[in-house]
Amino acid sequence: MDDQTRIELEAAAFRTLREHLMEKRTDVQNIDMMNLAGFCRNCLSRWYQEAANERGIDMDKAEAREIFYGMTMDEWKANYQTEASPDKQKAFEKSFAENVGKGS
Repeated sequence: MDDQTRIELEAAAFRTLREHLMEKRTDVQNIDMMNLAGFCRNCLSRWYQEAANERGIDMDKAEAREIFYGMTMDEWKANYQTEASPDKQKAFEKSFAENVGKGS
């Protein structure tokens, strides 16, 4: 497989993952994703931002999230985010420290 085809397939897989998370599984909370998988929608938007910044594109966290989510974070939270239990919040602190806090 040539590099361009690989890049196109990777991009298609990313778009499908984004669509799945943003359109088909809005019921799945970020905190649950983070606690189970060590990443969430916010991580994906951060990786998008970092890729843009590495290529000289000026993009901040809010812009990256709005691109990834297709709406502002305030809109996402109002439409889809639910309250997390104290147990989920505690598990999140551990998962965040292990996965995001170490620069992953």
